[in-house]
Amino acid sequence: MVTGCTSSNTTSQSKDDGNAKPRVALIMKSLANEFFSTMAKGAEAHQAEYSEQYELVVNGIKDERDVSRQVALVEEMVASGVDAIVIAPADSKVLVPALRRAIEAGVIVVNIDNRLDADVLQQENVAVPFVGPDNMAGAKAVGDYLAANRKGEKVAILEGIRTSFNAQQRLKGFEAAMKEANMEIVSSQSADWEMSRANTVASSMLSEHPEITAILAANDSMALGAIAAVKSAGRAGEVQIVGFDNITAIRQAIEEGKVLATADQHGDQLAIFGIKAALKQLGESSDAEASIEDVETPVDLITSENLSNE
Repeated sequence: MVTGCTSSNTTSQSKDDGNAKPRVALIMKSLANEFFSTMAKGAEAHQAEYSEQYELVVNGIKDERDVSRQVALVEEMVASGVDAIVIAPADSKVLVPALRRAIEAGVIVVNIDNRLDADVLQQENVAVPFVGPDNMAGAKAVGDYLAANRKGEKVAILEGIRTSFNAQQRLKGFEAAMKEANMEIVSSQSADWEMSRANTVASSMLSEHPEITAILAANDSMALGAIAAVKSAGRAGEVQIVGFDNITAIRQAIEEGKVLATADQHGDQLAIFGIKAALKQLGESSDAEASIEDVETPVDLITSENLSNE
């Protein structure tokens, strides 16, 4: 487990040093989740390739719910004198005041992965650009694929942390797909993005609602938990499972027929998109409009068909 880790590409140079390269802090959610460890590796590889352009500090938290530690990391990075923070917030609302203080301290802030809450941003009188995918569209595509390949009409949803915008959007995408297909959602519960929690929740769902024929998981860690729950219930091959993130284990599960589909939001590139946006703003700091531009990044449906074509 790496918590609050610092990239070896970082030096102790202060941004007050006129010769220093910009220092960018990447603050992610749980590095125990393969999606975020992949994100970190992608960012570190990019910095190694462009080491003459910027320095990178990589941070993560111990689990998806450790919001207070993420707030502390923002404050630590500001105190250490970074020029920019690229953050995948664990909570869409709680992080906003800390990020507002960072901006007031002259730090460029870019939001990736999970969009900050628009109402709270307005309340804090701050604008933060979002660089990331359309989570609702990605989840809708996954749900549509499930509907087209359905084995039944009754489904359950494993939601992410309900205060997270991306969890809310993925839920809406799943719900829209199920409504269009006239498939009934008999249970929808949060499993906090985590595999063990998803195993417990999905097991309870299957016990309480034996009519369930599919589980839609809002990320792949929870899909892995659903696989274990379905196996324990003796229903492997009967209950279809879909996820979101395209981590390695889920790709294998798709190939083995344990998972029907997932969505790829290109985790290895997502932080890089955010870093590029931050560097652009640092280079155009006199342009006020440059600081509020959102960037939509790709999200693609992954199934056994397109995996076999790779």
